[in-house]
Amino acid sequence: MTLQPIFSVVHTTPPYYFGIDVGGTGMKIGLVDDEGRTLGFNSIATEEARGPADAMRRVAECSTALLRSLDIELKSIVRVGLGTPGSQDIPRGMLIEPPNHPHWHHFPIVKCLEDAIGIPVSFANDANAAAFGEFWVGTGKIYNSMALLTLGTGVGGGIIIDNQLVVGQNSFGGECGHMIIDPRPDARLCVWGGGRGHLEAYASASAVAQRAAEELQAGAISSLSPDMDKLTTRRIYEAAVKGDAFSLKIIEETADYLALGIATLVHTLDPGLVVLGGAMNFGGKNSPVGMRFLARIEHTFRDRSFEYVANGTKIDFASLGGDAGYLGAAGVARMDFKKLQAT
Repeated sequence: MTLQPIFSVVHTTPPYYFGIDVGGTGMKIGLVDDEGRTLGFNSIATEEARGPADAMRRVAECSTALLRSLDIELKSIVRVGLGTPGSQDIPRGMLIEPPNHPHWHHFPIVKCLEDAIGIPVSFANDANAAAFGEFWVGTGKIYNSMALLTLGTGVGGGIIIDNQLVVGQNSFGGECGHMIIDPRPDARLCVWGGGRGHLEAYASASAVAQRAAEELQAGAISSLSPDMDKLTTRRIYEAAVKGDAFSLKIIEETADYLALGIATLVHTLDPGLVVLGGAMNFGGKNSPVGMRFLARIEHTFRDRSFEYVANGTKIDFASLGGDAGYLGAAGVARMDFKKLQAT
């Protein structure tokens, strides 16, 4: 466990919220004030095989330890936000079948955490929580609407329209990675659920590495060729930085696929802002390759969109990094608390 106090309590604005971000290998626990500032932070291993009840017990213990370190009483925390991956039933507080958590299927996780910590819990998909974090205190903080694409092993997403997080009838709202961008019967299969022709099947990190490996095996020339069995998007990025033409082509093709998905999102929702998060940003704003990636997305998006809509839409990189999940979970808890206050 790591424990990191960040701000002095005297420089924060109550009430306070816990934000919990559950991942495949680790869980992040942040104590956040009403302005989205982090007072302190814990992280612990998920230890998936021990099950969700054990995990929520340990989350409650770490949360209590964090409060002690900051000399804050439990009664100062008005709500907890919990973000978890995979399929969910948000109204019932249930995990359904998260693919990377096989021991966590069909579990009432909200009630479990509420019983363990003694505070009301708000529930969200992890990508939706990350989207809300970017919307609340990140790249989208001056907007009323926003869509987020998280580019990692898969492609996640989240949508906020007129300050409201889109959850949907089946708690599946914002799963932008499962837009169909290739209708062919032999289109590629996505990582999660095996959906054919989905955006995730072309623009996730795993799909990008697979596409590159297939072309190299077919005879494409690249500095990557000697180590195809260890191909990752990080290696593709590093080769592109050194001027490898094949790697740059793969990155630009990935940008084109993403632009197709973004055009569909924008024509359906008109959010005004589309944010790219996750680990696969090819260096982001700190790299010429990352900026080339973003420019290619913008170019193809414009080619596929109505001009006046494209002129009113900004595409940008996320700014919160790995903190977006717990910040957004806290933000969802804050939103629910404010709604309850208003009734």
